[in-house]
Amino acid sequence: MFRKLYDWTLRQAASPRAEPVMGAISFVESSVFPIPADVIFVPMCLARPERAMRYALIATITSVLGGIFGWYIGLHLFDLVARPVLEFYGKMAAFDALKTSTGEGTILLMLVTSGLSHLPPMKVVTILSGVVAFDLKLFILSAIVARGGRFYLLAWLLRRYGAAITGFIERRLPLIALGLCLLLAVAWYLLKH
Repeated sequence: MFRKLYDWTLRQAASPRAEPVMGAISFVESSVFPIPADVIFVPMCLARPERAMRYALIATITSVLGGIFGWYIGLHLFDLVARPVLEFYGKMAAFDALKTSTGEGTILLMLVTSGLSHLPPMKVVTILSGVVAFDLKLFILSAIVARGGRFYLLAWLLRRYGAAITGFIERRLPLIALGLCLLLAVAWYLLKH
């Protein structure tokens, strides 16, 4: 099933309706969809580098809106919508573990790390944020910074270095994202203490 979804998103990157499809994928990826928007975002930026920043804007806006949707699912529809989705993806145990160990600082850190690196998955964090009634304004701000930072950085790198950077990004993105997350965690700790 995942391979079919992945192949479908790659086909959409070459279609005339690529922007709306990318926006839709970016939206649902933040709350229920298993495949990140990167699978369509990266090929679109490589195919039309002059539009990379436009694509980053679309992906950021739709991802933040999708995150808000996930937050509302968690707040109002957890048992009806979120629980079946989390059980379907086998993420219920991870969700329960996160829920029991969260405070405001932890949620904020998870929002940033999931926005930058998909660790933990964005859909889990957005729903969890709603379940614990995390401040919506702070949620939106952190989502804009994290998701916008990710998409704009990818767009800039792809626009500047093109296909040469793609292999580098694909091989090292988890390490790059982990490094950024560690820097953010250290900065957060230093600000708090």
